[in-house]
Parts: sequence; structure tokens; C-alpha cells
Amino acid sequence: MAKKIVDFRECQAETIKAYDAKRVLLVGQGRSGKPNVMTIGWGSLGIIWKKPIFTIYVRPSRYTYSLIKESGEFTVNVLPPGMEEVAKYCGSTSGRDVDKFEAKGLTPVPSTQLKTPIIKECIIHFECRIIYQNPLVTEELAKPILTGIYGDSTDFHRIFCGEIIACEADRP
Repeated sequence: MAKKIVDFRECQAETIKAYDAKRVLLVGQGRSGKPNVMTIGWGSLGIIWKKPIFTIYVRPSRYTYSLIKESGEFTVNVLPPGMEEVAKYCGSTSGRDVDKFEAKGLTPVPSTQLKTPIIKECIIHFECRIIYQNPLVTEELAKPILTGIYGDSTDFHRIFCGEIIACEADRP
């Protein structure tokens, strides 16, 4: 199928389903020009500040975090069904230690608007430029979530709101 520019709303439901199936990948690329991919399990799409926004949550300990901070942009990519094992690998292996693109046969290709690439094998791509970021304010988080998700950890997520600059999807 051919990649086509689409309105992000066309891809919302499919992207949410992909979260449930653990098939959503985040790509960051810093000044070195070498991209990294990681699996993400949390995110949301919608309209904030009259702009289309993709909100992601990344822990500062993750390698991709520093790449996103350097560049101020990221791409979110949805794998097709049947590639859950690729997502599992990308979520359990650090890009500090291995090139996950090479290890799993993923192909970084230029995005339409950003320096950060998209993943050729994916069926949906969101190109996002960060317009807001903030650390998670743990004092404002409901206690069951704080203890249930984080336990004794102090590696709390940072929230990144990326304006969706472009959305591409496989379409006939």
C-alpha cells in the first residue's frame, strides 16, 4: 500500500487499538543523526491549544528521552498486526547497547517535515514537534496510580506534547 498524508483523526481509533495490542513505536533522533526506536504504551491524541497534539510519556532514564530533548521532535509509528514481537524487543532492549533498527530489520526513512525519521514497515506515522513538556508532578497524581505504577521508583515520566505536523498512513 502507498503512504498518504491524512488527517490525524482518521488514524485515532486504529492508533488507540494499537496501544492495546502493544504495537506503537516512538522514534527520537538527536544531533548525532542516529535514530533510536522504543515501544511506548501510553499516549493520547487530540486537540489542545487549537492544535492537533500527540502527548507521550517518556522516563528520563530512557535513551530516547535524551534524543527527543536534543531535537525537540519525535515520530510515533504504528506497527501492523503480527509484529508484536518487534515491539516487545524494542521495549526491552536499550538503544545505548544495540541498533534496534538493524536488529529487527526496521528501516528508518525520511519523514515529510522533520529530521527525525519514520519507520517504513509501520502503517501509521505521526510527525510531532514538541510545543510543551513538563515533569510528572507526583504530588498531584492519584495515590493508587503512584504506588501501583511507580512503587518505590523515582524515575517518573516526563510529559511531551507534540504538535502533529504531519500524519501519514498506508492507504489504497
